[in-house]
Amino acid sequence: MTTYLGLDIGTSSVKAVLVGDGEKIIATASASLEVSRPHAGWSEQDGDSWITATESAIDQLKASHPKELSAVAGIGLSGQMHGATLLDKSDKPLRPAILWNDVRSAAECAELEARCPDLRAIAGNIAMPGFTAPKLAWVKKHEPEIFAKTAKVLLPKDYVRLWLTGDYVSDMSDAAGTLWLDVGKRAWSPELLAATDLSLDHMPRLVEGTESSGNLRAELTARWGIAKAPVVAGGGGDNAASAVGMGAVKPGAAFASLGTSGVLFVSNASFSPNTEGAVHAFCHAVPNTWHQMGVILSATDSLQWLSHLLETPAPELTRGLDPKPAKPSPVTFLPYLSGERTPHNDAAARGVFVGLSHTTGRAELTQAVLEGVAFAFRDCLRVLNDAGTDIDRAFAVGGGSRSEAWLQIMAAVLDRPLDITAEGDYGGGFGAARMGRIAATGDDPFETLTPPPVARTVEPHKALVAAYADRYAKYRALYPAVRDALA
Repeated sequence: MTTYLGLDIGTSSVKAVLVGDGEKIIATASASLEVSRPHAGWSEQDGDSWITATESAIDQLKASHPKELSAVAGIGLSGQMHGATLLDKSDKPLRPAILWNDVRSAAECAELEARCPDLRAIAGNIAMPGFTAPKLAWVKKHEPEIFAKTAKVLLPKDYVRLWLTGDYVSDMSDAAGTLWLDVGKRAWSPELLAATDLSLDHMPRLVEGTESSGNLRAELTARWGIAKAPVVAGGGGDNAASAVGMGAVKPGAAFASLGTSGVLFVSNASFSPNTEGAVHAFCHAVPNTWHQMGVILSATDSLQWLSHLLETPAPELTRGLDPKPAKPSPVTFLPYLSGERTPHNDAAARGVFVGLSHTTGRAELTQAVLEGVAFAFRDCLRVLNDAGTDIDRAFAVGGGSRSEAWLQIMAAVLDRPLDITAEGDYGGGFGAARMGRIAATGDDPFETLTPPPVARTVEPHKALVAAYADRYAKYRALYPAVRDALA
């Protein structure tokens, strides 16, 4: 028996996934994490808490499945992206890590683009506060004594890797979210690093996600009773790792994730940026492959907001809808409750209901929210098309994909079939385990990273496609009107 371990270093928890023969999930374990928000717009985490949580999750597997854990031959890592973990010369964190959803560095984004006019062309992305480079520019400006002591900057999963292997290593997909990577060349950019007064010495070495980054330290191998020190794969940023879990690695493979935020992800054969549309263009976690993402900030979060407002559980709201809506809601909703990334890159964007009347009820508001999120996904598809990328179909994943009404709306708005997987966990932890297996075996990722079985397909209803095309045009006109009204 040979097994593989995936570790997903998230924002709210660390999850460990133990996978056996035939890619069957043997067991999972998790340990929670806390986020600190010392000021409005700040989001920080104690880097050592990731290590404590990782220890706890693997210890749980050791207690429940010692035999299977002892057979681990490969470990993979998936991680929350963009987090800035600043280490001194002794590898000790100098301050809490600044996370992906921290927005304090908005001013530094503009300064970086002014300082490096080629930033977008090299990095393939607009400078946004979520990325790592602006965070370091903020630290240099506001905490110069911390910046001066910084010897290494690591992403969250790579700080855990340092503890696991003793090596400074990152992978291409996670590194692409720093704004220091030449994404087309898959190498650190001295020019981008210089814009934040850093050098190659501050960066970890780079490997592909399916390559080895080292081996588990002897101390930990013994602690968990593993027979032979397993290889630790490069791994990936959370979305790329989830794509590996979904088998979305060949060009054109796509998924739409209806989670707290929303992601329209598509794999590419080449580097294809569209910074004008706020498309994220990153390296994939498999060799010589890239991916694009349209990202919206409030997907199921929009429904949760309405749930709280109406004091009704979200599942009850969606159960009250016709599972196959016959026509659009009379109300239109902009889902910009916390600003928006794709396509507007506007942290000040705000949500709105339009078309309210005395007859508007809970069902109309709920359907409008689902439609507004679907229209935001249509925005993502539009700017992907502008970058020369189209998708024929996509897997639908995430909590929102459990709503039949939402799936029907999404299929009609996108005018694309949506494939629904058979039951299973195909997320970042599973994708990380798959990368651990490939790093250990040397298997061809494009031959072995197959998609999960399709349980069913939601086809776009043609009458709804036409109705939603008309409503989408009106939806697009709302954002500039609301923006100008609030200016």
